[in-house]
Amino acid sequence: MRPILLVFVSIFLGACTAKPGSPAARTGDEIVIAGHFFHTGAPVVLWLDEGGYDAYRVERRFVPKDAMNWEQSKEKIATPQRYGIRAAGLSEAEFERVRGGGWSLPDLRERIDQFVLHYDVCGTSRECFRVLHDARGLSVHFLLDIDGTIYQTMDVKERAWHATIANDRSVGIEIANMGAYAAVAGSPLEKWYGDDGSGRTRITLPAIRGDGGVRTPDFVGYPERLVTGDVGGRTLTMYDFTPEQYESLEKLTEALCAALPKIRRDYPRSEGGELLNRTLTPEEFRNFSGVLGHYHIQENKADPGPALQWDRVVGR
Repeated sequence: MRPILLVFVSIFLGACTAKPGSPAARTGDEIVIAGHFFHTGAPVVLWLDEGGYDAYRVERRFVPKDAMNWEQSKEKIATPQRYGIRAAGLSEAEFERVRGGGWSLPDLRERIDQFVLHYDVCGTSRECFRVLHDARGLSVHFLLDIDGTIYQTMDVKERAWHATIANDRSVGIEIANMGAYAAVAGSPLEKWYGDDGSGRTRITLPAIRGDGGVRTPDFVGYPERLVTGDVGGRTLTMYDFTPEQYESLEKLTEALCAALPKIRRDYPRSEGGELLNRTLTPEEFRNFSGVLGHYHIQENKADPGPALQWDRVVGR
């Protein structure tokens, strides 16, 4: 009997003999796409997990109990729902089929061809989810914290509200980082980054944030570098992401591009092959499939900023 067949038989027999009610363990690196688990090799916390961030919930998470329901929240946010259906281009029959959650994996693979990178200007994923979910009524599929933990807030099949015209065809991620500014002096970067006493720059969470909700106990984050560069004709400075964030982002990108093969492992380039650091024209956007930044979609955005190491992220 061939090895692959032996493995299949072993798994099948194991499933058949499993005791009803016995737990089915995950390894902790899976993401969910159309109800299917896909391994990433990076630490992943799902909205289903303890300590996860659940974008399906109506109530606000980070407010007192008596203020969390919709009746108390509707003056703060426009709608209790923070996501929608990937409806653009669907026929009436197709819409009726998927609106109950019926996206098949093959159909979704035809639908999604972009992975949009954001920095959150919140500093940590917990604060990012609070701002998106409780304050702005928005959503994103993934959050990437400073320690490299990936939080998935909803199934990739959903249309998250994160990047306007890209929402129907994209997956989005908010990377914990305080963003890019015209100068360090006078910006939030002064408070969020400091010397660790040995000459290295470290992330310094304000005392009001406590541990920031960072999952790794006593984690100390070190940005890889300080970068000044051009984004959309503006010269901006930012501290780069942490090594832990890059490692997880590389793995997540690889997993998404494998599971959703219309997302090419590449980014918008000039005719000379260089990274385009401006907003795409309508035609360029329409024709682009791959990994792109928020600033490629909207002129008023600068994320993920001038520091992102694009070749590293797409594995080139």
